[in-house]
Amino acid sequence: MKNPDLIVIGAGAAGLMCAITAAKRGRRVLVLERSNKVGKKILMSGGGRCNFTNLYVNPERYLSANPHFCKSALSRFTQWDFIALVEQHGIEYFEKETVNGLSGQLFCQQSSKLIVAMLISECQRAGVEIKLNCEIESVIHSSAMWVNNKQTGNNRVSPGSGPTNDGSMTGSGFCLRTNQGKFTSGSLVVAAGGLSIPRLGGSTIAYELAECFGLRVLPKVPGLVPFTFTDTMLDMCERLAGISTEAVLFNDRQSFREDLLFTHRGLSGPAALQLSSYWKPGEPINARLLPDHDTQNLLLDWKQQHPRSLLRTHLDHLLPRKLVLELEQLYWPKLAETALAEWPNVSLEAVAQRLESWTLKPAGTEGYRTAEVTLGGIDSRDLSSQSMESKTPGLFFIGEAVDVTGHLGGFNFQWAWSSGFSAGSAV
Repeated sequence: MKNPDLIVIGAGAAGLMCAITAAKRGRRVLVLERSNKVGKKILMSGGGRCNFTNLYVNPERYLSANPHFCKSALSRFTQWDFIALVEQHGIEYFEKETVNGLSGQLFCQQSSKLIVAMLISECQRAGVEIKLNCEIESVIHSSAMWVNNKQTGNNRVSPGSGPTNDGSMTGSGFCLRTNQGKFTSGSLVVAAGGLSIPRLGGSTIAYELAECFGLRVLPKVPGLVPFTFTDTMLDMCERLAGISTEAVLFNDRQSFREDLLFTHRGLSGPAALQLSSYWKPGEPINARLLPDHDTQNLLLDWKQQHPRSLLRTHLDHLLPRKLVLELEQLYWPKLAETALAEWPNVSLEAVAQRLESWTLKPAGTEGYRTAEVTLGGIDSRDLSSQSMESKTPGLFFIGEAVDVTGHLGGFNFQWAWSSGFSAGSAV
């Protein structure tokens, strides 16, 4: 397929959904993927079970400089539409339960491989062609040209410098030179992902192409990523590695009640990953360790009802023992062996305050190496919210590279399905 109607760069969730949608409308679609298999992020997501969507998708669960932008795509292809496709292929799934009840997060009962197999099957049925191990060497258009120069880095030629007389162009279409030959098409969809988890194919090509064609790109940072610490807090995290507890992790902008996991590098688990998307370097974060209790009244009640007990004896029933012992050495070492009856109320109130708002100051995050998403990216003001088309006719951007980032729990996959469907419906 040397001259398809549509070329899609990237065979991830968004790219495959776009290709399927366009091909079902009769378009001849070619997908170019730089890695050796399709859907690598799908395969590894959700611990190998793929958290493919969420029952409670709504625009408030997404971060963007333009919070209204995602509404159109999410309404055009909803979570129910994707669930119907999953059920059509006979894939069993379940809703994850949390301490607070059902979460809305849907996972494959067996394996994420089934989601990839479903997408490949849909591609085959619709006549989509996929080329793997395909490196893009240049993208040429009458208005701009982007060149991947491996020796000097990725370079682009500014808009207006695209060649018009070298035989590469057909009207106002796109010519892509690759390590597998030259391909031309009238439309180009860029679904190349963001910077997260480079080993799974994260790259800068989507952002470079956007800038080449005159689109604005907002600052990018890792999102849904573990926090790292230094000094004494790092030492504590190393001693507690593998321990988890439910907590409310919060800062001035957002709070999440989820599991908090201690690691050899810092804090992870859903609570930390969620809050990381709302954190800025240098800021503190806070943890409420007993979210079901008024901690001050609880500790004072223990003093009244169990005067001969030690504080850790009761905290052991609500928090992991290793964490209690660490907190004891941190905040009440001199009273560790003192019966509650002998504690001054002011001391219990001070401990309660620590447990209500344990202030932590991350040194940073683990970065793109383990980040699940890239925050920021291609400015949605330069894209159509209905079709994802840019101001260059026939050029579309979808998926993670666009400045739309969901919360943990299947929201980012739903954005991939929805934005891919929107573009595939328009090309």
